[in-house]
Amino acid sequence: MDHGGVLDRRESQRFVGRARELARLDELLEDDVAFPVVFVSGPGGIGKSTLLRAVGRRAVARGLPVWRVDGRGQETTQEQLAVALEAMREAGPSLLLFDTYEQVPVLGALLRRELEPCLAAGARVLIAGRRPPEAAWLQDGWGEVVRSIELRPLSDVDAGALVERHGCQDEEAARRLTRWAAGSPLALAVATDALVAGNLPDLDRLDADGFLATTLLQRLAGEELNGADREIIAVAAIARAVDADLLADVLPGTDGDHAETWLRSLSFAEPVGTRVTLHDRVRKAVRGTLVAQDPEHERLLRRRIVDHVYGRAAAGELRLLPDLTELIQDPQLRWGLAPPPISHRGDAVRPGDAERVAEALDLGEAPWWPGIRRWFDEAPRQVLAVRDAEDRLAGYGIWLDPANAPEWAAEDPIFGAWLPDALSHGPNGGVLMLRDAADLDRGRDERGPSAVIATGNYATLMRCGLPTVRWLYATVAQDDVAGQEFLTAFGYERVTRLDVDDHGRPVACYFLDFGPGGIVNRLRDVVYAELGLPPAAAAERTSLSPDAVRQALRTFHDPVALAASPLAPPGSVDDRAEAVRATLREAVAGAFGDSAAERLQRAVVEHGYLDAHDGHARAMLELNVSRSTYFRRLAEASDRVAAYVLAQRGIPNTQR
Repeated sequence: MDHGGVLDRRESQRFVGRARELARLDELLEDDVAFPVVFVSGPGGIGKSTLLRAVGRRAVARGLPVWRVDGRGQETTQEQLAVALEAMREAGPSLLLFDTYEQVPVLGALLRRELEPCLAAGARVLIAGRRPPEAAWLQDGWGEVVRSIELRPLSDVDAGALVERHGCQDEEAARRLTRWAAGSPLALAVATDALVAGNLPDLDRLDADGFLATTLLQRLAGEELNGADREIIAVAAIARAVDADLLADVLPGTDGDHAETWLRSLSFAEPVGTRVTLHDRVRKAVRGTLVAQDPEHERLLRRRIVDHVYGRAAAGELRLLPDLTELIQDPQLRWGLAPPPISHRGDAVRPGDAERVAEALDLGEAPWWPGIRRWFDEAPRQVLAVRDAEDRLAGYGIWLDPANAPEWAAEDPIFGAWLPDALSHGPNGGVLMLRDAADLDRGRDERGPSAVIATGNYATLMRCGLPTVRWLYATVAQDDVAGQEFLTAFGYERVTRLDVDDHGRPVACYFLDFGPGGIVNRLRDVVYAELGLPPAAAAERTSLSPDAVRQALRTFHDPVALAASPLAPPGSVDDRAEAVRATLREAVAGAFGDSAAERLQRAVVEHGYLDAHDGHARAMLELNVSRSTYFRRLAEASDRVAAYVLAQRGIPNTQR
């Protein structure tokens, strides 16, 4: 017996994988079930609904009555639930499938209250939602009957089988789709169907495919995007993670605290430490849609984000380095600069790690192995281990800060050859040297971003303790083409005079001077170059910057703040403030043209900042525009005014 349309032969034929999860959920169907209430949680597109239907089919095959309730109905969900619970009290052993629970968590209290007599009659409940069960499901005795299962991405084997099941017979295409989808069944299914139908022409640019991005976004976020503040969503999709400060800075006029709180309420939002991000698949879909529909606006937001993140990283928040690298799009650079994934972490070396490295790389008889092994044994702090989610050793790297090198470092066949040159550049610090490194699980012919390399690079920068890394020495294996391409693309120079013959193994030396601002400056300049902008250093020769102009606009009616602006000439507070106002009025008058769109831009900045009014809400009403349109136009107009002011003062425009 099936109530709610659980059975579907086509879905039965297409179901792939999840053997471990199905085995655990089979226990829910046993006569002596220990945990009659099971929560299945995971992000959108991970296969929760498909899994529920598979369990429903198994229950029907065992003769259990099955009822289905879907939270997406919202207005009808409570009625569906009441009908199912009433029937289950009389049915004896039966199964309730509650899908999309995150849409109606308010029904949790009702469900717990009405469920007790059903459980006494032998009922079982399987609930699927994007979040784990709320605390109330683990209190007042419920913790004894509730089990929680988190759905993980599909394995490569299951992902490959799903691609094949959807009709893709091209092994190379299947491999690329599998790597891109990162274990998301929905992404795999949508992309494979599009490929088979001929709607997916470029396998090298899947994230930038407008058709694919739009389709995925509707499936992943659905109704939650209706009425959403698209500007806030767009910023959260471009930035690696956001907080109130970033949102307020990147979207002038936005209440950062309110925006962050709203983002956290979304079912596809996830915490990242003290900040928040969108689930990776949703992030990529939003960004892909934005690039396809409004590429200029995506560039504008990315430029604002990099400026904000750079300012914080340059001020000492080095933990934001991955946020800078996330804004880089060049695949050759992302090979070594992609933000570290959550699947790997940097760690100290442990006893036995050296033996595992020698075995994995077959180095036991290599004449250069003792030189590597010495660092594991005598200077383990200089060796970074990278471990995966199962705590296995996945890679390692050896690094050295020459200013704090052990005495015997001069005897090392590689570091010893580089040390004199390194100390001539930075005798007091700022130099980092990278010796051997290896990804133990990866072949040399793999070209996508390496989780081990990305994790190792970031962890090394954090571990070395250098406030600024300006000079960097590195090497790469002769057969590591991807590594060589990365070093060249990032600007390293081959220094042949520092090449070394390490017991018959040729070791090439690559060197990079990041400049006075160190690696933080270089990362920002890489993003600027991708945006078609010149390096930002030219505008920083003066304290006057686009941010200073935007801040003056925001504080137009605050004479004290205006008097402190870099725009202000010498004089009294009132004279300085009035001079800044005059500069801004002149810029607003001269920065815009006479077309309807240009007049609207001018009107928005005049109403939003220059005119005395009761706030942005009043300005929106007077201009008869929506909130999202108003703040978008206000931000664009502010940039135009800033560019005009800087141009009038002979300062290069870095934000065109």
